[in-house]
Amino acid sequence: MRKPIAVNSVSFAGNEGKYLQECIDTGWISSEGPFVEKFEKAFASYVGRAYGISCSNGSAALDIAVLAAGIKEGDEVIMPTFTIISPALSIIRAGAIPVVVDSDPITWNMNPADVEARITSNTKAIIIVHIYGLPVDVDPILEIAKKHNLKVIEDAAEMHGQTYNGKNCGSFGDISIFSFYANKLITTGEGGMILCDDIELDRHCRKLRNLAFEADGPRFIHYELGYNYRITNLQAAIGLAQLEQVDAFLEKKLAIGKYYNDNLDFLESYGYQLPLRETAYASNVYWVFGIVAPSEKEKQSLLQHLSKHMIGSRPFFWCMHEQPLLIKKEFFKNESHPVAERLARNGFYIPSGRALEREELETVVKVVKDFFK
Repeated sequence: MRKPIAVNSVSFAGNEGKYLQECIDTGWISSEGPFVEKFEKAFASYVGRAYGISCSNGSAALDIAVLAAGIKEGDEVIMPTFTIISPALSIIRAGAIPVVVDSDPITWNMNPADVEARITSNTKAIIIVHIYGLPVDVDPILEIAKKHNLKVIEDAAEMHGQTYNGKNCGSFGDISIFSFYANKLITTGEGGMILCDDIELDRHCRKLRNLAFEADGPRFIHYELGYNYRITNLQAAIGLAQLEQVDAFLEKKLAIGKYYNDNLDFLESYGYQLPLRETAYASNVYWVFGIVAPSEKEKQSLLQHLSKHMIGSRPFFWCMHEQPLLIKKEFFKNESHPVAERLARNGFYIPSGRALEREELETVVKVVKDFFK
């Protein structure tokens, strides 16, 4: 009997063990260890930013990015409704108000055409969130932000190695963030990174990450609300080793995405939508391989079939304007965003971890094909 095929699988084939052993041998296991700075500098250089500030996770990075961008109580921040809840929670924790826009039906990213209509005198920032392997069409949003003097926070949590018009995702706007959760291309188990090009912004983010300790003066006197959002030397050691392998990881993801697109294209005749291979500004890096079914009922039937054959899957994100928590807080009254609602109800993704073997890919395709026989 074959083993289950997980929706995500990781590999540690580089210097992870060596670097971890170095942490243990030297005793540097906390956030004070040397791998933290090495990882921050290496990742910032890889993306093309001047400064990298590591964090305990991607959501923590968003918390700090929102505060460092100067978002305050009563401010409005525009973001996509189709995303994980983290950006909305970071906005709310700052006392601000999330304002959401619908998705593009082809790329599944936030629709730039909807952004400007949501701007009011209270709007202070736009959070760009790249989804599932293709980037947002960034240039129109940057133009809108410049026109209205708005901050831009780029959530590139899923976009390791992706580019927009040849420039790395995570290098746009005033500040950007990444996640290193276990399902990301580069993982530290849990972890995140804030990136920026402004030295004062870098200093402020480092302060907020570390309980708002003052750089000068008595250590335990505080003037600002901060957080313990530090990463450990152990995590940074793994992250650095993973970064050294990023090109090979990307190559594997692209191969998985191409295999699925080539072998599951028959689904389109049944009304299913597969990931777009490329746009005018980017090729898909297939962080996950998403599929949108013709209906929620058909999605559930196929997912039950996959589960029966021990193949993992995950539903797409649920829309922010339909989140019970946020509705209870009286956000998004009477809002409808039909494209995002369709994606949330009908979308799912199948196994695409970078440790996936060819035999497992073939099994997934065979099981899907069997469902339609």
